[in-house]
Amino acid sequence: MTDHEHLKTLTDIRKMMERSSRFISLSGLSGISAGISALVGAFIANSWFREYYDRWELRHGYNEMDFISLRNNLVLLGFGVMAAALFFGFLFTWRKAKRDNIPVWDRSARRLAVNAFIPLAAGGIFILGLIYNHAEKLTAASCLIFYGLALINASKYTVSDVRYLGLTETALGLLNLFFLNKGLYFWAIGFGFCHILYGALMWWKYERKGSLQT
Repeated sequence: MTDHEHLKTLTDIRKMMERSSRFISLSGLSGISAGISALVGAFIANSWFREYYDRWELRHGYNEMDFISLRNNLVLLGFGVMAAALFFGFLFTWRKAKRDNIPVWDRSARRLAVNAFIPLAAGGIFILGLIYNHAEKLTAASCLIFYGLALINASKYTVSDVRYLGLTETALGLLNLFFLNKGLYFWAIGFGFCHILYGALMWWKYERKGSLQT
């Protein structure tokens, strides 16, 4: 066996080991779609905030029912954005896995999901506690921090680029703690623009050649 054949064999073995230990079917288009969903949600939320403060000025003060209505609508909007991001994320990831002939729900995918779920579940409970104690200003920063920690925790079971996105999201959340009145803008940057940039880079790095060939 020649040196070239040895090298090819080692490369194939390395690819097989990587596929068995890391979930490599994440699609860059999933990140782009999640970012777009977040920006649409941020745009809607911003319009609701403007309408809320317009009503505040007209009545010259705070109205508890109006505030509760706004808060409930924002929570529902958040769930809607998350559902849209998950739907398109699964769709594009499934399409990429099918094209690469890789199972979507294998051992590495399960490990990825478990390691991401633990910080996300803790963050969800923490945020519910904030809302219960009327500390809504901290929710945007908390979303970014716990989401970033979830990405960092799960990154060892997928492509290493996810870790950098997680670090960025966590840093934005920590910075948001010093500018609580700008939470929606940090939310839009972290979940919107950062996801779109990350998804585009992922697509260019891992999927561009395969997409052009098909």
